[in-house]
Amino acid sequence: MFELLGTDGAARRGRLTTAHGVVETPVFMPCGTYGTVKAMTPAALTEVGTQILLGNTFHLMLRPGDEAVRDLGGLHRFMNWPGPILTDSGGFQVWSLGELRRISEEGVTFRSPVNGDRVELTPEISMRVQRNLGADVVMQFDECTPYPATEAQARESMALSLRWAERCRRAYGEGDPGLLFGIVQGGMFDGLRRESLEGLLALGFDGYAIGGLSVGETKAEMDGVLTGLLPHMPVERPRYLMGVGTPMDLVRGVELGVDMFDCVMPTRNARNGYAFTSRGTLKIRNARHRHADVPLDAACGCYTCANFSRAYLHHLDRCGEILGSILMTTHNLAYYHGLMARLRASIETGTFRSLIETLQNGWNSPDESV
Repeated sequence: MFELLGTDGAARRGRLTTAHGVVETPVFMPCGTYGTVKAMTPAALTEVGTQILLGNTFHLMLRPGDEAVRDLGGLHRFMNWPGPILTDSGGFQVWSLGELRRISEEGVTFRSPVNGDRVELTPEISMRVQRNLGADVVMQFDECTPYPATEAQARESMALSLRWAERCRRAYGEGDPGLLFGIVQGGMFDGLRRESLEGLLALGFDGYAIGGLSVGETKAEMDGVLTGLLPHMPVERPRYLMGVGTPMDLVRGVELGVDMFDCVMPTRNARNGYAFTSRGTLKIRNARHRHADVPLDAACGCYTCANFSRAYLHHLDRCGEILGSILMTTHNLAYYHGLMARLRASIETGTFRSLIETLQNGWNSPDESV
């Protein structure tokens, strides 16, 4: 379960114990949508400091099928990942289908993007799928509130997610090995967010996630939701901000009291030629890097930065070589995990505010390497 080890202001240093190992928080979780983090082997993930992965219930249910994964020994064995796995419930992916899905009290029906078959996903089915996958952390099935939404629309969506949360709580019983997290919805409305949280607390979950953000809202709106909600979340339970975000987003989330994050940004951006560094974001395909015999980040000790120049990475990117995606992803994940390790250490030593200043100074400084 979760142990709060220390604080520095609202920032929290914690430890989450699961059936497949311990997770030191605050933590970033790479997205392994189809049972793989794109361009990374499990061994490479361990090398860059990955503690826990995120798997996608929606996609794994469709391919290869949750029962197939179960029969092959569960997702850990299937993908040869020994550490903890969190699976999302499929709610966000269903939301992203837009007009291709139909929502009712019972659940959601949609046409499979794989073969066009009619598929049903309900709270009970989501729990069954995640149980078959063998996840260490299981997410309730929810409806991601659309953005923008009126208060009436957000209330209706939030209330439906609460009713689904109760069904998930009943379907995922005490005998199930994974931890079950509830998801706070309510759009951009503080009152609805508080109402959602209170409803989830009454049901009792192992952890609480903040959903419905990073869906098109402004940074100010996201910050407003977090500052209004986090002080009311239970101290003794882990707090998970779903689908967020940039390094600055992570630092701000930790500052406000978030423990867990996931996002496709470090891996997707890597495949598109963007590196996160101590000097901000770098676009490797820019011509200025063509002859740059320097690493992506002089302050980084990852395999990529220790062995390859920007010029070589620029060449790989321009040629569309797979190795370019591998090396860029290796760096970005190492950077994210290294950032989280520094945040954890600063909370332990009471130097969190000083670290924020150091990070911001670096991100705001021009890159003079080339």
